[in-house]
Amino acid sequence: PGSRTEYCLVQPLAAAADGSVREAWSGQGWTRTSPPRSPQGGKAEATFTLYDRAVLEEVPRLLEPLGLRFDPVTGQLATRVTKKFPASFAEWLKSLPPHVTVDLDGELASFANPDVAGSVRLDVTEAAIDWFDLRVVLDVSDTTLTPEEIRLLLNAKGNYVRLAGKGWRRLAFNLSPEDDERLARLGLNPHELSAEPQRLHALQLDDAAAKKFLPEPQVEQIQRRASEIKARVTPDLPAGVRAELRPYQLEGFHFLAYLAANRFGGILADDMGLGKTVQALAWLLWLREGRTGERPAPPSLVVCPKSVMDNWHAEAARFTPALRVKSWPPSELHTFLDRLSEADLHVVNYSQLRVLGESLAPMQWLAVILDEGQYIKNPSSQTAQIARALRAEHRLVLSGTPIENRLLDLWSLMAFAMPGVLSSRAQFARLFDAKGDPFARRRLAARVRPFLLRRTKAQVAQDLPDRIEEDLFCEIEGEQQTLYRAELKRAQQMLLRITTQKQLASERFHFLTSLLRLRQICCHPALVNPESQGPSAKVEALIEQLEPLMDEGNKVLVFSQFVELLALLKPELEERQWPFFYLAGETENRGELVQAFQDAPGPAVFLISLKAGGFGLNLTAASYVVLFDPWWNPAVENQAIDRTHRIGQANKVIAYRLLAKDSVEEKIRTLQKHKRILAEDVLGEAKFTQSLTLEDLQFLFSE
Repeated sequence: PGSRTEYCLVQPLAAAADGSVREAWSGQGWTRTSPPRSPQGGKAEATFTLYDRAVLEEVPRLLEPLGLRFDPVTGQLATRVTKKFPASFAEWLKSLPPHVTVDLDGELASFANPDVAGSVRLDVTEAAIDWFDLRVVLDVSDTTLTPEEIRLLLNAKGNYVRLAGKGWRRLAFNLSPEDDERLARLGLNPHELSAEPQRLHALQLDDAAAKKFLPEPQVEQIQRRASEIKARVTPDLPAGVRAELRPYQLEGFHFLAYLAANRFGGILADDMGLGKTVQALAWLLWLREGRTGERPAPPSLVVCPKSVMDNWHAEAARFTPALRVKSWPPSELHTFLDRLSEADLHVVNYSQLRVLGESLAPMQWLAVILDEGQYIKNPSSQTAQIARALRAEHRLVLSGTPIENRLLDLWSLMAFAMPGVLSSRAQFARLFDAKGDPFARRRLAARVRPFLLRRTKAQVAQDLPDRIEEDLFCEIEGEQQTLYRAELKRAQQMLLRITTQKQLASERFHFLTSLLRLRQICCHPALVNPESQGPSAKVEALIEQLEPLMDEGNKVLVFSQFVELLALLKPELEERQWPFFYLAGETENRGELVQAFQDAPGPAVFLISLKAGGFGLNLTAASYVVLFDPWWNPAVENQAIDRTHRIGQANKVIAYRLLAKDSVEEKIRTLQKHKRILAEDVLGEAKFTQSLTLEDLQFLFSE
């Protein structure tokens, strides 16, 4: 008594058939003894009897697995009760030959009982239209066990548990590996008992995996409901879509239509560059055109990073011009709720969403789309909480990286798109993010499969052209905009004095210098004012483009004609601990750098001067290219893109041009298209700029 070490006492006895003679084994040999008394102090004791003296010689061999030692205090053999004791003792009992009788005293008597048998069934209640709440119910053979004792046995996962007053017990599941797999396909864990139900849709329950565990009346009800659901929705593209969607994009549009037809929210998780925006725009137009009734459709809301707001405008103008799209300058944001009727689609950034906050609560949207949805990956953030509170008929998340660092990222996205499907945050961690649970990820995949569509570039490669080019716009403001407007005003004043081509020829150098300064300001204010500490809208846009690409493990080439700009990008990449390489005109070890980039095992960025890297480089490890600033001659840009898009490139190449909206950069891009024939001659910059007419310059320097 009082000892922290517990022992199992074993007393081997031999008796005549009539019980008149007994002998005891002390570990050294057999000695005649009087009938044993019950042990004192609550110690457990095991006694076994051999009825045939001829087999007494077996005793040492039979006792050996227990690791017994003679205890001088009790005068008996003893073994320590450790964590491994219950399982090893139970196995030892099973190994004894039939002519050995074992008498178990105290809590050891529980080993004579059979294992607690457990079987699984599903308790189903209807929660809402087409939705059912499921609880995993465990039925056990021992009706004396309390719910807490059952939970202890369940958590032990087949190991012995010592229950107060009931000795050692363990749970034997009547569940085959195939049944475990069936439940995993439903996103259910039979080893997890919780008062919280799991909400599943009738489509998910109309599966052989579920039917085995459901009562027949409920199976019939679920089958009837599932047959009424539109599992396959394939509408024609709205007439207002001015694009021929690629096969995988049409499939994505049909997926979004399926979500809407069944009142689901969901996630479109295609790789970056596969056209999530155009798929979403086609869907929004379909939602509006399919609206019936006297009341007009309410507007929709897109929340996106600041750097891609202009891209939504550009894509809508190009592909769905029937949609009226409006974004909100900071000076007008206070009038947001009063002017909702001015557009079919309102575009705000995540900062503006936080500013608007609770004022959005009364508004009912047709659809809310979170672009780059990883911005709400922290479910406790203010942004995520405001997003979840938005009221909408349809909810959609666009993200090429729905899981960036942890599975909780996906929970947060689904908590917006389909609240409740992944249960509470705490239960999600137990069901889908438990370490050492081989079925956890499979359960998660099964649970989200009806609501998430993801295609990688490799999966849809046959539908892609070898090369995709896209213009991405950002808007300069603050100091950057002030510098730009001041330089533009000076150029406009110079231009007012020019009326003939002859005058232009004599002043061309000054105009080209001014154009150069405007282009530099668009890139970064520090290129014209080294003392500037102000931010660059284009640098911010670049970082926002790189983040998902780095998370996906891609290699990216970033070209700029300004070496000073590339130097400014270095600390931005270092701060984020993104591996990068740098190549400019003065770089000597070009071959070593190229090989290091090609061989790098993970994501990496290669900063390259447009002039230094335009020729002689083979960088096929990269499948993304960013042209940070537009070159006069698109042929030079093509040569840069061709550094990766060439023989040896197994992937499709996606190239982005970063352009400052309503700036000389956007106008240069327009001139490139107008002067395409000249550009195809692969002229140098000098000849290209010499081709600029007075009308071209007036266009470039216009507001």
